[in-house]
Amino acid sequence: MDPLEDALRQASAPGSGLVVAVVGPTATGKSDLGVALAHRLGGEVVGADASQLYRGMDIGTAKLTRAEREGVPHHQLDVLDVTDEATVAGYQRHARADLAGVLERGRLPLVVGGSGLYVRALLDRLEIPPTDPEVRRRLEERAETEGTPALLEQLRDLDPEAAAAIEPNNTRRVVRALEVVELTGRPFSATLPTRESVRPTVTVGLRLERDALDRRIERRTRTMFDAGLVEETRALVDLGLREGRTASRAVGYAQALAVLDGTASVDEAIADTALRTRRLVRRQESWFGADPRTTWVDAIDPHLADRVVELVEAAAGRLRHGGWDDGPHG
Repeated sequence: MDPLEDALRQASAPGSGLVVAVVGPTATGKSDLGVALAHRLGGEVVGADASQLYRGMDIGTAKLTRAEREGVPHHQLDVLDVTDEATVAGYQRHARADLAGVLERGRLPLVVGGSGLYVRALLDRLEIPPTDPEVRRRLEERAETEGTPALLEQLRDLDPEAAAAIEPNNTRRVVRALEVVELTGRPFSATLPTRESVRPTVTVGLRLERDALDRRIERRTRTMFDAGLVEETRALVDLGLREGRTASRAVGYAQALAVLDGTASVDEAIADTALRTRRLVRRQESWFGADPRTTWVDAIDPHLADRVVELVEAAAGRLRHGGWDDGPHG
């Protein structure tokens, strides 16, 4: 038996549970690397992209087609209707079940995605705070009548740490933070995940030079619209996209809806989508970059898969010999 195969077999045995996570900004090639690693390491992919949870949201999320998945099992893709609300709690419950199933089959789980909180909810110790539809409805009504800045000011008084971490125009997150404070009597910031892995995890981050990544975003955004993003969105409207609390706000789809509504031209939608994607990338870089457990690798390294396989092989060997310390290596 190949030494790596043997090490991975032992590392994925019950009680060991090695996991590999491929994270980083949008448009760095995480999905393709996930497939390559699955072939090399005998793995299955567990997605960690909030928008790819939705059935029919394919073009605008750069979701791999079935052909592009090359026979590799992918979990947490196409599991929600566009009228469903994507929640961290729901994702955590179902994705952890998928991950456990991969391990039970003696395969290596490959967590692949750029939704930072979803990655942490799956891999780290994180207790999801309770929700209350009535409390949330009342707060959302206040946001509509008083404006998000007024609610953010209240949050600053109650939980300045959370207020500083939330974008001022992110009404959903401000409402959620106030909801948690009201329901638990504790700061929302106290419920954020700690950097303590549930299982031994090798986290690999893909990075790309800023100008090169921005150019890649521009090309990809235009390609999405040329490939039929507006038409895909039109079909999703018939399935209830406008009524979806989270799906309709996804970058690209919100802009395509504006085209359908006649409030933006296709060129304006492309420009706005690219702008918002660049902003998303900056947040992803900040989120993932703050985690010292991540080993960063060049997204355009011609030997990228080899480099990651070496990292996994070293981690499997450490785990096999009881030397795991949950820190960055390589």
